[in-house]
Amino acid sequence: MAATKKMDLLTAMEQIVEKAKGSKLGAEFYREANIYIGYVAERLELTKEQSVMLALFVENSFNFSICISNFCEFLDCRTTRIIRYMADIDVLEKREFVRCSRCGKHSTYRVPAEVVDAFKRNEKFVPKNCSGLSCQGLFAEIETLFELREAKELTFDAMVENMHHLFDCNKQLLYVQKVNNYDLFEEDEMMLILFSHLFVNHSNDNIHFYDIDFLYDDKSDWRNCKTLLEIGGHVLIMEGIVENNNSDGFVNRESFRMTDKAKRELFSELNLAAMDKNIKRGDVVKTEEITPKRLFYGEKVGAQVAELGKLLEDEQYNHVRARMKEAGFRCGFTCLFYGEPGTGKTETVLQLARQTGRDILQVNVSQIKSMWVGESEKNIKRLFDTYRAKVKDSAIAPILLFNEADAIISKRREGAERAVDKMENSIQNIILQEMETLDGILIATTNLEQNMDKAFERRFLYKIKFEKPTVEARMSMWREMIPTLEEEDSRVLASKYDFSGGQIENIARHYTIGNILRGESKNIVEELTVYCDSERLEPPGRHRVGF
Repeated sequence: MAATKKMDLLTAMEQIVEKAKGSKLGAEFYREANIYIGYVAERLELTKEQSVMLALFVENSFNFSICISNFCEFLDCRTTRIIRYMADIDVLEKREFVRCSRCGKHSTYRVPAEVVDAFKRNEKFVPKNCSGLSCQGLFAEIETLFELREAKELTFDAMVENMHHLFDCNKQLLYVQKVNNYDLFEEDEMMLILFSHLFVNHSNDNIHFYDIDFLYDDKSDWRNCKTLLEIGGHVLIMEGIVENNNSDGFVNRESFRMTDKAKRELFSELNLAAMDKNIKRGDVVKTEEITPKRLFYGEKVGAQVAELGKLLEDEQYNHVRARMKEAGFRCGFTCLFYGEPGTGKTETVLQLARQTGRDILQVNVSQIKSMWVGESEKNIKRLFDTYRAKVKDSAIAPILLFNEADAIISKRREGAERAVDKMENSIQNIILQEMETLDGILIATTNLEQNMDKAFERRFLYKIKFEKPTVEARMSMWREMIPTLEEEDSRVLASKYDFSGGQIENIARHYTIGNILRGESKNIVEELTVYCDSERLEPPGRHRVGF
């Protein structure tokens, strides 16, 4: 008993394995290893035979394809001897101590990393309960499996086995039932689940070959699959589950998406707002995920941002909004942040959202402009429908952000003849109409305000011009980002280089990386000057012409 008090699981298993080598698992082995076998059996609630098998598996846990024949060689016994233990191995599999991959006539086993980790901590392994998941919960687990596969922590067979186990535990879900009803081969089934994962978890409807190739261990299998996708002969295309994207009216053989039909069949439980072709639902930035950051403004811009920040505080926002409605005015808040790149426009939106507890629905303009004529207009309408739903469902109204909105607020084309020009005019007209009836907060940022259509200019209630920082502001930025910098040195840099905040941050990052790689610099200003000249691109004394 005294010996077992000092024992742990890995020590006991090590002793079992050591005594099992060449033993044929005879009676003498069980007598010599009894104390260690008993310890494992009691701790993990296993029989003695199951404990011995588990110790042998853990000894081979570095191998993702453990064969039973390996045990025969190690134990110096016949296969028939190990066959007697197969019922015990089946129990280990059911308890999830091991996972079995059954391919053709041969079965191989592996020990999941979480099992070994539990034993390292001298803890009993308790399998994660993945039964009774919601469809959203299922896709969270699916994402984890694909991440492990992409990191090469799972073989293809192990991933398939894990995926099937996950599906077996959640047969109540319509998504699981639909996938099973397609009755696909394993490779095609995993491809379908991958397409589903990319759409549901990443809103990705523009899937390329580089998004898929990690699935395959065998490069020849991948080449065959790629060829079938390119020529439209893949079963997922032929069954109407996947289709090619389109570029300027031509089929793009290297870009794919799930069909509307497949989305309707598979994702009814998820109540996704975007079920149609080529829709990007927008990237939601949660307020709690925004990192606090100190920003530096000139006096005028600082006062404008502070005023807007007070207005967006929820209590004040609701009060002003209600009064505006009573007076018969539009109650939406539309704001334009304009100015040179790197002056803090986007970061200001993030910090205002963080300060006022608002999420951000960030619009990817390039995704809104569908490659299918007529789809872009539908996409922009759905975007505003989605935003209205979020405002209605949220305790605090989120911000709708059109970042780098130059492409959609520029001057409309008169007498447009080309389909693309007509489409862009249609998008702009829809946005103008939506801004008229907006009940929420819309912020657009642009670097090219001189190209803005006058109709948009009139509809922005707040307009803030972000200018390059003054010498004093640049000094503060240098000191904030590189605290070891002396005040006089920051003045030299701020006076010599007319940089934006974004450029100064770039240089500070370069400097920090250099310190990590080479140690702290003995002459900070000299090293920073090198980075400054590199950031500036053009030689000193010359000025860039044009944009």
